[in-house]
Amino acid sequence: MRTTATTAGGQLRRVSVTRRHRYYERFTASSFVQGAIGADDVTAGEDPVVRQAAIDALGDMNGTALVIDPSNGRILAMVNQKLALSPGAEPCSTIKLTVALAALSEGLVTRDTPVQLPGFRMDMTQALAKSNNLYFEEMGRELGFDRVRHYATQFGLGELAGYNIAGEQLGMYPDQPIPESEGGVARMCSFGQGVSLTPLQLGAFVAAIANGGTLYYLQHPTTPEEVAAFQPRVKRTLDIGRYVPDVEDGMAGAVEYGTARSLRANFNQLPVFGKTGTCSNDGTRFGWFASYSETPQGALVTVFFLEGGRPTFGPRAAELTGEFYKNLWGHDYFALKSQDAQNAPATAPAGNPATAFPAPAAPTSAVQ
Repeated sequence: MRTTATTAGGQLRRVSVTRRHRYYERFTASSFVQGAIGADDVTAGEDPVVRQAAIDALGDMNGTALVIDPSNGRILAMVNQKLALSPGAEPCSTIKLTVALAALSEGLVTRDTPVQLPGFRMDMTQALAKSNNLYFEEMGRELGFDRVRHYATQFGLGELAGYNIAGEQLGMYPDQPIPESEGGVARMCSFGQGVSLTPLQLGAFVAAIANGGTLYYLQHPTTPEEVAAFQPRVKRTLDIGRYVPDVEDGMAGAVEYGTARSLRANFNQLPVFGKTGTCSNDGTRFGWFASYSETPQGALVTVFFLEGGRPTFGPRAAELTGEFYKNLWGHDYFALKSQDAQNAPATAPAGNPATAFPAPAAPTSAVQ
């Protein structure tokens, strides 16, 4: 665009002005719901304090909240079960947790290895905390699709996470990478393009990180009698225990100074380790936050998954998670849980634990 301006001497001169057109993604889904969320849920076997804390945290946001005991795989609360049990959605940046553990397991990097990226260097702790796409795209290229998929499926992606949970639907991990024209394996590793992840799958995987490597079948008791007869069921044992501190640093960084720092606006009494995810598809935006807490009385795993428009994104899910923990803290939940643990009988896991198979052989080139 060209226009004219008057100079101090009264003369006219032509001025070239460039208009910048910004692209705004159009969202058609609503981020909010009307009426009571989860009104049709089956709740008789849930922890009522945990459930109410999750309901209050979600408020009128269109989403689901899942809370798991990582020591045994029991679902303590599942708010908005229709969404929680759905076929899922693109995992967005939560997929980075599977890629990080794959890269550590294959010896490509340690958490402190500086990786050269276009114009800067970054290590895994920073990349997880800041959710850097370029870092995880590089990890994906170095690993290759076969190894990326191997670890993802060992971590429970692409299979049912629950044990006889009525209505649970299956997420999907593809057999082939997406085309290179769409970003290939690199894009699959930065925000999970081409993958469908369910809240239950993500919750079971994060629970395995929290407990050091035991991937439990998630169980959702539906009656007090099922709660009394509850027995943990192990799906398999993952050889990730030695790498958990490495990813934990980045997950802590996300909460303290990274993409999930909004959690600390509501809650800072206990350590929380988490990973956000934000992406969109066909007019719907997804906001993920998966986390676990660390308390003297044991850990809790949470997955907050939101669907909607512009107000929906990963840091918002993290903020709601902080509200959830604040609600529990306000009800002295962690002190009550400690008393219950002292009075509860020990239970032995059911099932036959099996160590994950080694990854397919492939050369592991060094990342500079």
